[in-house]
Amino acid sequence: MEEQKIRVLIAKPGLDGHDRGAKVIARSLRDAGMEVIYTGLRQTPEMIVEASLQEDVDAVGLSILSGAHNALVPRVITLLRENDMGDVPVFVGGIIPSEDTVALIDAGVTAVFGPGTRMDVIAATIRKAVAERA
Repeated sequence: MEEQKIRVLIAKPGLDGHDRGAKVIARSLRDAGMEVIYTGLRQTPEMIVEASLQEDVDAVGLSILSGAHNALVPRVITLLRENDMGDVPVFVGGIIPSEDTVALIDAGVTAVFGPGTRMDVIAATIRKAVAERA
């Protein structure tokens, strides 16, 4: 029996228009054997959670370079919890100050990946979190 692929949603919340990093991550995760759904630019937390529900994802990755992570990420986590998806691991990538990383983890983020994080580390972290969820 074939093992089911991990389904990861990659989203760009807020008004951040820089999506190169999100596309690199999406491609890398796909190359690592995951099924990736990329929502595109300028997604609201509501749009991200709706797509997560519709696609029945195993993990959510948020790429943020705009500095709005302290407002947008907790809103996504709250909406996931309100929609019985509170156990879905949420990952954040982008330029996140270290003091904000602690607050994001406290809010429920599984891991924060900064610039230069190796792709194999990101894939392994997602695999581990999804396996722990099961």
